[in-house]
Amino acid sequence: MYNPIVYLTRKETFSACHRLNSTYLTPEENLEVFGKCNHINGHGHNYVVEITVCGPINQKTGMVMNITELKQIIKDVIFSKLDHKNLDKDVEFFKNNPSTTENLAIYIWENLRKSMKKPELLHEVKINETEKNIVSYKGPFIPQHKRNHISSCTNISSDSD
Repeated sequence: MYNPIVYLTRKETFSACHRLNSTYLTPEENLEVFGKCNHINGHGHNYVVEITVCGPINQKTGMVMNITELKQIIKDVIFSKLDHKNLDKDVEFFKNNPSTTENLAIYIWENLRKSMKKPELLHEVKINETEKNIVSYKGPFIPQHKRNHISSCTNISSDSD
């Protein structure tokens, strides 16, 4: 029986401030790498986050995931822990990790998965830091096996000699 795979995305906005700074760099290196975003007083963003789940439609409910459940998980993971917070001072994860949008996406991904009944449904965390700066995270990188001469593409058309 055919069971279609569907992507469901929930879009939310939250506000937070941070300072781009790495404990692994000197003050001079931080200023060189992060520029004005390394200012001692930090700066803020209205982050737009999109959470996408993916999976087969449940035949009984007609849903990939109950949107009410997804909204509650987003509330618990994002709004209660990140909204109107100083990421560097209020979120333990960022005490040892620079509060880049890349690291924010990883933080959200990991905490969403911990809160989900079916974490395998999580497909993507996408964050718009600004209209021009967007980060997408789809989970840990898994290297692809390198092709060898046996598995490489070859011309197998019927009229090749």
